[in-house]
Amino acid sequence: MHEGIEIACDRMRDLVIPICRLERLFDACLWAEGPAYMAGADCVVWSDIPNNRILQWVEGLGTRTFENVSNFANGNTIDREGRLVSCEHQARAVTRREHDGSRTVLATHFDGKRLNSPNDVVVKSDGSIWFTDPTYGILTDYEGERAEPEQDGCYVYRLQPETGEVEAVVRSMVKPNGLAFSSDERRLYVSDTGVSHQTGGPHHIMAFDLDATGHPEKEKVFAEISPGVPDGFRLDEFGNIWSSSGNGVQVFSPDGDYLGRVAVPEAVSNLTFGGSRNNRLFITATTSLYAIYVGVRGLTRRKAL
Repeated sequence: MHEGIEIACDRMRDLVIPICRLERLFDACLWAEGPAYMAGADCVVWSDIPNNRILQWVEGLGTRTFENVSNFANGNTIDREGRLVSCEHQARAVTRREHDGSRTVLATHFDGKRLNSPNDVVVKSDGSIWFTDPTYGILTDYEGERAEPEQDGCYVYRLQPETGEVEAVVRSMVKPNGLAFSSDERRLYVSDTGVSHQTGGPHHIMAFDLDATGHPEKEKVFAEISPGVPDGFRLDEFGNIWSSSGNGVQVFSPDGDYLGRVAVPEAVSNLTFGGSRNNRLFITATTSLYAIYVGVRGLTRRKAL
């Protein structure tokens, strides 16, 4: 290990910058989650779920409250028009913050029943919104509001924001959590953190090959994460996956080979690439927001031909 960087494979050496160190940018959260980089404002927003707020960090200015009452928001992403899309545990909804600051509710139900507690979210190049819906936000009052689930399971959904249509595209997971697309959007990666509430349960990232209609036709376990679970993750420009874990950010090649790790002193929940050159990794970990410059840029997706 070299100053907080574990090199398990020589390929990892090209992904990190040895002289760069992990910085703690903020440390007053109860459970930090859902970082999203807003390029237009050159800032990072993230959720502090139990404190029911969304925070914003700006270089040179520090941290401020972005949303005072967030409905226990968890995952966040930025859509193609630069708007913030969030998963709200308490409202059991996927919402969008418009440019004028107003809040649009995009989805609350599937098959006439309330969603469990939308967790993480990604926007595809065609504008569709894909999100996971485990039960974490309704299990206790700590990260939402305790309630009985109405859905028969925990699914991955595709939402068409223009029509409001919600479709369950993956039904085979225990606790689907983080999700991301490959560069050509022909593959969907989804983490399953079912071990959190099931002895011997999954703690891996699944890879789903999608057909022309966007439905899974093949699936396989891409990588198992230990210690901890693969909560949130991102892809870099070369298709490597940078995943949260119990001991930092673990990095895997596109083939699923373990390459190494960025050590973090707290359990990591999620991460995102950002900064003016898209080469700064922002990491949410338990109480804190961290950042480190790396040797690659975050993935910029292109639609499959």
